Amino acid sequence: MLQLLNQQRRYHFFKFLLVAMLLSACADKEEAYTDRTVEELYNTAMDRFEAGKYEKAAKAFAEVERQHPYSNWALKAQLMSAYCYYEAKKYDEAIENFNVFIQLHPGHPEVAYAFYMLGLCHYEQIPIIERDQKPCELALKAFQEVVNRFPSSPYAKDAKFKVDLILDHLAGKEMDIGRYYQKQIAYLPAINRFKEVVSKYQTTSHVPEALHRMIECYLALGLRKEAQEVAAVLGHNYPNSDWYADAYSLMKNMVPEALQ
Repeated sequence: MLQLLNQQRRYHFFKFLLVAMLLSACADKEEAYTDRTVEELYNTAMDRFEAGKYEKAAKAFAEVERQHPYSNWALKAQLMSAYCYYEAKKYDEAIENFNVFIQLHPGHPEVAYAFYMLGLCHYEQIPIIERDQKPCELALKAFQEVVNRFPSSPYAKDAKFKVDLILDHLAGKEMDIGRYYQKQIAYLPAINRFKEVVSKYQTTSHVPEALHRMIECYLALGLRKEAQEVAAVLGHNYPNSDWYADAYSLMKNMVPEALQ
């Protein structure tokens, strides 16, 4: 028994020793790698980027900036490092790097690009409507920075397009919650959600339905005057909408005097 225990101790000792040697070798290799010129480091990073080894390329570009912070390559390497993390779908790392660039270099010509990529990182993490929309809100904020501060940049057009898509997505989230409350016969919370869509997301495709749902809720509560006022808004702004046609039929059946 004692002999067996001694054998096990020797086995674990040699295993520990082997791991320590491997870690030491890796450390030596990294130290040797960092002792290179800015051109060598940048070229190595570009080689990895072109080979599609994005995470390794990101670390190599970061090494350019770390070892040669005052060189002409440093800022480009900082952006390239962030972009490589984006390509590797390491969004947290990419977001952190783009944020650092924006904070440190707010007046740099490429700050519009950094905001755009920051928005893209959040945008690609937007979940389905039923889940938390925090990435959606962060993407919206970044893209709006591009649209408002850099309207003539080459990124502004696509940023504006994505702003519209995000607003439609957020409106859809409000509609989903409102419809849920309506089904639960919780009409007042439902009305508040639909009002939010009409006031906050008035350029989206969800507004006609939101107005129609408000009419349904008001009628269910017996608030005919309020329903009539909303129906007038729906008819004035969306006279050719299917939602207005449905609302007209609903009002005709339930509040016929409102249409006289």
